[in-house]
Amino acid sequence: MARMSRDLIEVGLGWKYTAQRLSTLIRDPGTVAIVACDAARIEAYAVMRFGDEAAHLLLLCVRPERQRQGVGRCLIDWLLASTRVAGVTSIQVELRAGNAPASAFYRSLGFVETALVERYYGGEFAARRMALSLRPDEALPRVPDRGPRP
Repeated sequence: MARMSRDLIEVGLGWKYTAQRLSTLIRDPGTVAIVACDAARIEAYAVMRFGDEAAHLLLLCVRPERQRQGVGRCLIDWLLASTRVAGVTSIQVELRAGNAPASAFYRSLGFVETALVERYYGGEFAARRMALSLRPDEALPRVPDRGPRP
């Protein structure tokens, strides 16, 4: 999982989600990690931290050759069911502002952009902060889409 994070998510940044950090997260009772595997290796995983009312999707990583096959959607669907059972009312996630496929994926799930944070990653790359309300009657504030950012 740590190598996937380094090689697929944290490219161009310092390696933050090392094996030690992921191990600590997995042992945390407020964090859930789920993994999709084939017979030989991890194909995708997600790590989410639960709070009393909000959850934070820390990592969603899908091998490039498995993207657009429903694997990431399956992991998110499982997490959404878990958040509803836990009474969580919203989920937040950050992603690189220039990652158009990830932004489109989250939008397709109902996430809306709530903020654009300049220099969020390593003081260099902007982030889109997105959120999903699990209360159908509660709208989240939207930020106008300004297109991809580095």
